[in-house]
Amino acid sequence: MSSISNQEAATPRLRRRAVAALKGELRSVRVQLSVLNHQVGTQAELKDVDLDCLDLISSRGPLSPSMLAKHAGLHPATMTGILDRLERGGWIVRDRDPSDRRAVVIRILPDRNAEMFRLYSGMNSLMDTICADYDDAEIAVITDFLRRVQAAGRTASEELGN
Repeated sequence: MSSISNQEAATPRLRRRAVAALKGELRSVRVQLSVLNHQVGTQAELKDVDLDCLDLISSRGPLSPSMLAKHAGLHPATMTGILDRLERGGWIVRDRDPSDRRAVVIRILPDRNAEMFRLYSGMNSLMDTICADYDDAEIAVITDFLRRVQAAGRTASEELGN
Protein backbone atom coordinates (compact mmCIF):
# COMPACT_ATOMS: atom_id res chain seq x y z
CA MET A 1 0.00 0.00 0.00
CA SER A 2 1.30 3.47 -0.92
CA SER A 3 2.10 6.01 1.74
CA ILE A 4 0.97 8.86 -0.58
CA SER A 5 -2.64 9.88 -0.04
CA ASN A 6 -5.03 10.39 -2.95
CA GLN A 7 -5.08 14.13 -2.20
CA GLU A 8 -1.27 14.35 -2.31
CA ALA A 9 -1.21 12.45 -5.61
CA ALA A 10 -3.94 14.68 -7.05
CA THR A 11 -2.08 17.91 -6.25
CA PRO A 12 0.74 17.47 -8.81
CA ARG A 13 -1.80 16.28 -11.39
CA LEU A 14 -4.02 19.32 -10.76
CA ARG A 15 -0.98 21.59 -10.99
CA ARG A 16 0.06 20.05 -14.34
CA ARG A 17 -3.47 20.57 -15.65
CA ALA A 18 -3.55 24.17 -14.43
CA VAL A 19 -0.16 24.94 -16.00
CA ALA A 20 -1.22 23.27 -19.26
CA ALA A 21 -4.40 25.36 -19.27
CA LEU A 22 -2.35 28.53 -18.65
CA LYS A 23 0.00 27.70 -21.54
CA GLY A 24 -3.02 27.04 -23.75
CA GLU A 25 -4.49 30.43 -22.86
CA LEU A 26 -1.16 32.14 -23.62
CA ARG A 27 -1.15 30.50 -27.06
CA SER A 28 -4.71 31.73 -27.59
CA VAL A 29 -3.71 35.25 -26.52
CA ARG A 30 -0.78 35.16 -28.96
CA VAL A 31 -3.05 34.11 -31.81
CA GLN A 32 -5.73 36.69 -30.98
CA LEU A 33 -3.20 39.51 -30.68
CA SER A 34 -1.73 38.40 -34.00
CA VAL A 35 -5.20 38.65 -35.56
CA LEU A 36 -5.68 42.11 -34.01
CA ASN A 37 -2.27 43.26 -35.26
CA HIS A 38 -3.05 41.93 -38.72
CA GLN A 39 -6.32 43.90 -38.75
CA VAL A 40 -4.54 47.04 -37.57
CA GLY A 41 -1.86 46.47 -40.20
CA THR A 42 -4.50 46.11 -42.89
CA GLN A 43 -6.12 49.39 -41.80
CA ALA A 44 -2.73 51.15 -41.72
CA GLU A 45 -1.46 49.40 -44.87
CA LEU A 46 1.46 47.87 -42.97
CA LYS A 47 2.91 44.38 -42.79
CA ASP A 48 2.98 42.63 -39.41
CA VAL A 49 6.77 43.01 -39.21
CA ASP A 50 6.38 46.75 -39.88
CA LEU A 51 4.03 47.01 -36.89
CA ASP A 52 6.52 45.12 -34.73
CA CYS A 53 9.29 47.54 -35.70
CA LEU A 54 7.10 50.58 -35.08
CA ASP A 55 6.19 49.21 -31.66
CA LEU A 56 9.86 48.64 -30.80
CA ILE A 57 10.76 52.20 -31.84
CA SER A 58 7.80 53.56 -29.89
CA SER A 59 8.61 51.65 -26.71
CA ARG A 60 12.40 51.99 -26.76
CA GLY A 61 12.76 55.47 -28.20
CA PRO A 62 14.76 56.36 -31.28
CA LEU A 63 16.95 53.41 -32.28
CA SER A 64 19.75 52.81 -34.72
CA PRO A 65 18.84 50.45 -37.55
CA SER A 66 21.23 47.82 -36.18
CA MET A 67 19.71 47.98 -32.67
CA LEU A 68 16.22 47.80 -34.14
CA ALA A 69 17.23 44.73 -36.18
CA LYS A 70 18.68 43.13 -33.05
CA HIS A 71 15.54 43.79 -30.96
CA ALA A 72 13.29 42.56 -33.78
CA GLY A 73 15.41 39.47 -34.38
CA LEU A 74 15.89 40.42 -38.03
CA HIS A 75 18.86 40.50 -40.37
CA PRO A 76 20.14 44.07 -40.99
CA ALA A 77 19.54 43.72 -44.74
CA THR A 78 15.89 42.83 -44.04
CA MET A 79 15.67 45.87 -41.76
CA THR A 80 16.74 48.17 -44.59
CA GLY A 81 13.73 47.14 -46.69
CA ILE A 82 11.37 47.55 -43.73
CA LEU A 83 12.73 51.02 -42.94
CA ASP A 84 12.50 52.06 -46.58
CA ARG A 85 8.83 50.98 -46.60
CA LEU A 86 8.07 52.76 -43.31
CA GLU A 87 9.80 55.93 -44.47
CA ARG A 88 7.90 55.95 -47.79
CA GLY A 89 4.67 55.52 -45.84
CA GLY A 90 5.45 58.53 -43.66
CA TRP A 91 5.72 56.49 -40.46
CA ILE A 92 9.35 57.16 -39.59
CA VAL A 93 12.28 59.43 -40.33
CA ARG A 94 15.97 58.69 -40.27
CA ASP A 95 17.84 61.40 -38.37
CA ARG A 96 21.50 61.89 -37.73
CA ASP A 97 22.45 60.68 -34.26
CA PRO A 98 23.24 63.81 -32.24
CA SER A 99 26.02 61.96 -30.40
CA ASP A 100 27.61 60.60 -33.60
CA ARG A 101 26.84 62.50 -36.80
CA ARG A 102 27.97 59.51 -38.89
CA ALA A 103 25.25 57.32 -37.38
CA VAL A 104 21.50 57.30 -37.99
CA VAL A 105 18.60 56.88 -35.56
CA ILE A 106 15.05 55.99 -36.47
CA ARG A 107 12.15 57.84 -34.90
CA ILE A 108 8.39 57.71 -35.39
CA LEU A 109 6.57 60.72 -36.78
CA PRO A 110 4.07 61.99 -34.19
CA ASP A 111 1.09 62.28 -36.56
CA ARG A 112 1.36 58.66 -37.64
CA ASN A 113 1.94 57.55 -34.04
CA ALA A 114 -1.42 59.17 -33.14
CA GLU A 115 -3.01 57.12 -35.94
CA MET A 116 -1.63 53.94 -34.38
CA PHE A 117 -3.06 54.91 -30.97
CA ARG A 118 -6.43 55.43 -32.63
CA LEU A 119 -6.33 52.01 -34.28
CA TYR A 120 -5.56 50.32 -30.95
CA SER A 121 -7.96 52.46 -28.89
CA GLY A 122 -10.64 49.76 -28.78
CA MET A 123 -8.22 47.21 -27.36
CA ASN A 124 -6.79 49.76 -24.93
CA SER A 125 -10.29 50.56 -23.62
CA LEU A 126 -11.08 46.87 -23.22
CA MET A 127 -7.79 46.35 -21.35
CA ASP A 128 -8.67 49.20 -18.99
CA THR A 129 -12.01 47.50 -18.27
CA ILE A 130 -10.32 44.16 -17.60
CA CYS A 131 -7.67 45.72 -15.35
CA ALA A 132 -10.35 47.46 -13.29
CA ASP A 133 -11.40 44.00 -12.02
CA TYR A 134 -7.99 43.45 -10.36
CA ASP A 135 -6.46 45.14 -7.33
CA ASP A 136 -2.96 46.64 -7.36
CA ALA A 137 -1.32 43.51 -5.91
CA GLU A 138 -2.95 41.28 -8.53
CA ILE A 139 -1.89 43.64 -11.32
CA ALA A 140 1.68 43.49 -9.96
CA VAL A 141 1.64 39.66 -10.04
CA ILE A 142 0.24 39.60 -13.58
CA THR A 143 2.82 42.16 -14.71
CA ASP A 144 5.63 40.14 -13.15
CA PHE A 145 4.35 36.97 -14.83
CA LEU A 146 4.19 38.67 -18.24
CA ARG A 147 7.70 40.12 -17.84
CA ARG A 148 9.02 36.65 -17.02
CA VAL A 149 7.18 35.13 -20.00
CA GLN A 150 8.68 37.82 -22.23
CA ALA A 151 12.18 37.08 -20.90
CA ALA A 152 11.63 33.35 -21.47
CA GLY A 153 10.54 34.10 -25.05
CA ARG A 154 13.66 36.19 -25.61
CA THR A 155 15.87 33.42 -24.23
CA ALA A 156 14.14 30.77 -26.35
CA SER A 157 14.50 32.99 -29.45
CA GLU A 158 18.19 33.51 -28.79
CA GLU A 159 18.73 29.78 -28.34
CA LEU A 160 16.97 29.06 -31.67
CA GLY A 161 19.04 31.75 -33.38
CA ASN A 162 22.34 30.19 -32.32
